[in-house]
Amino acid sequence: MTQRIVNLERDCMVRRVPTGEQQVLKQGEFVTITQDLGGNYTITWRGNMYRVDGTDADAIGRKPLKLEFDTPLDDNIDKAQIYQALETVYDPEIPVNLLSLGLVYQVSVDQASRLVDIDMTLTAPGCGMGPVLVGDVEHRVSMVPNVERVNVNLVFDPPWSREMMSEEAQLETGLFF
Repeated sequence: MTQRIVNLERDCMVRRVPTGEQQVLKQGEFVTITQDLGGNYTITWRGNMYRVDGTDADAIGRKPLKLEFDTPLDDNIDKAQIYQALETVYDPEIPVNLLSLGLVYQVSVDQASRLVDIDMTLTAPGCGMGPVLVGDVEHRVSMVPNVERVNVNLVFDPPWSREMMSEEAQLETGLFF
């Protein structure tokens, strides 16, 4: 992708790379789109890198990702919808979703407190994009109806290995042997 300077079309929540801290960039600011992978965007603004979620892509003049879920009739959190949301979160350096990469180890739902707990790992313990990925997961899962809080726990036991990837992900990344 060629870098492109754009004018923000509206205020936009972004996450700073690599710390993951949130910030709102104001409409009218000029930003440079430097990366477009997995439905998210990396931009630079005033010498810093930020991540724009694909659901906010209209702020940078792109088509936004639409996440739509039916509201469960029983007012509970639908675990299948959590997995649907997780399938839309991609590793920022490998355009494969976290579920296919085998990075999500466990999803627990506490219906009473409307809390979703997710145990996940990274492809490498020292991955600098960890906080950004955690923010991506929290943001997307929080869009599921009836979810009020998302708690992401980074765990490194067992350590991730390519065998945890789906066969499709292994083929897509050239790691299928």
